[in-house]
Amino acid sequence: MTSPVFLTRVVLRNYKSIGNCDVKLQPLTYLIGANGSGKSNFLDAMHLVRDALVGSLDNALSERGGLPEVRRRSSGHPTHFGIRLEFILPSGMRGHFAFNVGALKNGGYEVQTEECAIGGRGKGPFYSIERGKLKQSSESTFPAVTSDRLALVAVSGLTAFRPVFDALVSMGFYNLNPKLMRELQKPQDGRLLKPVGENIASVIGHLEKHAQEQIKTIEEYLQTVVPMVHGFERKAVGPMETLEFRQDMAGSAHPWRFLAQSMSDGTLRALGVLTALFQGNRDYSPTLVGIEEPETALHPAASAALREALTKASRHTQIIVTSHSPDLLDDPNLDPDSMLAVLSEGGETHIAPLDEASRRAMREHLFSAGELLRMNQLTPDREVLATQAKNQADLFGDISV
Repeated sequence: MTSPVFLTRVVLRNYKSIGNCDVKLQPLTYLIGANGSGKSNFLDAMHLVRDALVGSLDNALSERGGLPEVRRRSSGHPTHFGIRLEFILPSGMRGHFAFNVGALKNGGYEVQTEECAIGGRGKGPFYSIERGKLKQSSESTFPAVTSDRLALVAVSGLTAFRPVFDALVSMGFYNLNPKLMRELQKPQDGRLLKPVGENIASVIGHLEKHAQEQIKTIEEYLQTVVPMVHGFERKAVGPMETLEFRQDMAGSAHPWRFLAQSMSDGTLRALGVLTALFQGNRDYSPTLVGIEEPETALHPAASAALREALTKASRHTQIIVTSHSPDLLDDPNLDPDSMLAVLSEGGETHIAPLDEASRRAMREHLFSAGELLRMNQLTPDREVLATQAKNQADLFGDISV
């Protein structure tokens, strides 16, 4: 089986509360930290990349309140932010995509530098752009680009760079909203679940047609989390659609059927999380799935099933979850390498692997990650943070090994 890892390394500069970040990702990565520590901002940086490629950079920034709300606020008043994503394509080729966006005096913004390379500089497809002008490229022809858009959108028309574009837009990021999942939905593209679950009926319908084995997996985990629920299916309601659930009722020999509008927040969130995890199929599969606090609205007893589902899904799709739940992490077999600790100090977010004391306690089975979290002992490695601050990683240049 090929590795599920798509993003191997993420470097951020001045993104929201994150001044500087340089971390490596695993098939399953837990971002652990208190409320308000900046976990969501880390996921949002990758989400912005996807939004800017699917729509436009202008829309992606506007949806987040504009450049002033995206770049980090500090006494130093940074005027730019930067993102670097290192990846492994489905073909096995490594590469990176990086850019920084800076403010203009008239209140606008520009992509100051953008770079994409597959296989390393001089070894494969490559381009470098500064302020809307092509500086270097491996290709004999190159589309027109402008400084207010990411060039990869235009460059995706070239065969060499299409795999990078396709992989980045196939990332999915989720903060599921039971209220919207409960409402009647217009039929939509069901290949990829949308961020708050607003097209979940279409996604379930797509899986019913193309991946019955995934539906079975989702149903099995959902029944473990919500034992009364025996199944679900897409249901047409005039020109709209919703989900219909089969649920045990006392005194009835057969399950009763209920539409999504009658189901609890916990049940709908659980279904949304499981659908996000197991939506991949032969027709379409996400390269990465990021989920905000998947344990929200679930009973603590469901944590073991959720943790098992996360692990199973990560064998086929790279998974990143944010959490501050000791119950979700209460497993002595969790790998300390799969965790990144997130800490906020002075309004700035710091992200790094766990410190050596925490790692040793987990490796020697002295404490589980959940127990350490209850004792407030899951903290980032201070030496790594000091190194990050002293030797800030270059957004541009060849990939790290």
